[in-house]
Amino acid sequence: MDYFPVNLDISGRNCIVIGGGKVALRKILALLDCGGNVTVISPKLEKKLTELVQLQQIIWQNRTYQAGDLQNAFLVIAATDDSVIQEAIFREADNLNLLVNVADVPRLCTFILPATVRRGDLAISISTSGKSPALAKKLRKELEKQFGEEYDLLLQILGRLRPIVFAMNQPHEKNKVYFEKLIHPDLITWITKNNWAALQDHFTSVLGFDIKIDTILPDGNSHSLDD
Repeated sequence: MDYFPVNLDISGRNCIVIGGGKVALRKILALLDCGGNVTVISPKLEKKLTELVQLQQIIWQNRTYQAGDLQNAFLVIAATDDSVIQEAIFREADNLNLLVNVADVPRLCTFILPATVRRGDLAISISTSGKSPALAKKLRKELEKQFGEEYDLLLQILGRLRPIVFAMNQPHEKNKVYFEKLIHPDLITWITKNNWAALQDHFTSVLGFDIKIDTILPDGNSHSLDD
């Protein structure tokens, strides 16, 4: 099956997870990281999920799934091994035109969850269209080694340069040239070596006016070139 790659904004949206085990825990933590409002339906919970309930980070319905539970959902994840419940969840979600994922049962999914490497706002996802989750996991581990936390800092810096470029009031095509030239092949090397002077010189050269590195570094990452 050909899946359409998409990033969803679930911030503030109702996400229902049926199941309270380790698989459910992984899905719930990912939903919370993205700002979802999570309701868990399960007669039992993992210890960590109980802690999240106590912290009022998730809502817990202490029972098994019942028809009608998905009425106010935006997204549904079924993390249960009960095939009868899996089928029932999919039918209700499908009838309501909801996004639904039944863990490890691709035929009962309208979306699947890729293996993802996250470095702040940078997300690198790998999907095998459900054919080999093991391969996706292997590739994710390789990418985790290749893309370290320095990429989070790089993305934040580039994000702060973006409005500076737009403020120059240049045509769209000219802006594209600026953005492409800002991506120097040595950016990561300069960051890992704290070579802020090289970063500042490069950005200044591309944009044609002085860029002070301290003005584009995120809070808590201020570095004086005189240190």
